[in-house]
Amino acid sequence: MQRAGRHGRQPPEGGPMENGVGQEPGTPEPPGPAAPRAPRSRPRLVFHTQLAHGSPTGRIEGFTNVKELYAKIAEVFDISPTEILFCTLNTHKVDMQKLLGGQIGLEDFIFAHIRGETKEVEVTKTEDALGLTITDNGAGYAFIKRIKEGSIINRLQTVCVGDSIEAINDQTIVGCRHYEVARMLRELPRAQPFTLRLVQPKKAFDMIGQRTRTGKSPGEGRVASGKETLRLRTQGPAVLEDGPSPSEEEAARRVDDLLESYMGIRDSELASTMVEAAKGSPSVAQLAQGLDSVLGEFAFPQEFVAEVWAAVCHPKGDKE
Repeated sequence: MQRAGRHGRQPPEGGPMENGVGQEPGTPEPPGPAAPRAPRSRPRLVFHTQLAHGSPTGRIEGFTNVKELYAKIAEVFDISPTEILFCTLNTHKVDMQKLLGGQIGLEDFIFAHIRGETKEVEVTKTEDALGLTITDNGAGYAFIKRIKEGSIINRLQTVCVGDSIEAINDQTIVGCRHYEVARMLRELPRAQPFTLRLVQPKKAFDMIGQRTRTGKSPGEGRVASGKETLRLRTQGPAVLEDGPSPSEEEAARRVDDLLESYMGIRDSELASTMVEAAKGSPSVAQLAQGLDSVLGEFAFPQEFVAEVWAAVCHPKGDKE
């Protein structure tokens, strides 16, 4: 309700003004175009974060990609961004199913896993496949996401899921993408030993700094209250969008499995991107052309592209 001034009612909002004085009460307004609506302000998105090995809780905001996110976390805890190996959502554990990718739920709690001890392991490649699945943090570090049971790497007790691969035979691979690291490992000759320099995430005694009355970390086990997520982009601002549908999530899981089978990598964001491309491609040939234009550095084999198209457009059990 507007308050009357000394000279009667205030001028209607958006009404014409002459020399700073509004129209006289009762004077009809001349017709004219409606004033444009002010753009809706973006919500202020604030996320809570901790160091996974134990720390106070910090608050971060104003990031648009993973590198900026790491910089914000580093600023809060007074460390270098290069100390952060990867982040998990809603758990302080090294849980590869809870890795932070390109999307963050609005209620997600972010745990940053930082550099711990460095170790070197000598490996002899007796088979073509080492049994490693590689992913990366989007900011220059590739790390081990899965170790296949019974594989060469599985027999080396010192190599663990979550270890960052810093060098292969003293050649640093910091700054390389996960598919480049997987390719280097595949191309190593058989029967010739090589050395991996690994950095494991920092650990704490029984996670003392993380304990609460329930024995869980703040945010652990928390489920996002809605489908809306913040999507981080390599270029351009982060955007709020609805989460993927169950069918899209299932298609992305199938494509992620294919990535691991063909390339030795897992990347949920890459899988989601390929699902979108496949949904808009009426044929394998057009999908191959589309992927080559935006993801040519991966050099996807033709049979892999065909499997992706089939997994998205004609999954098993669907009717033709």
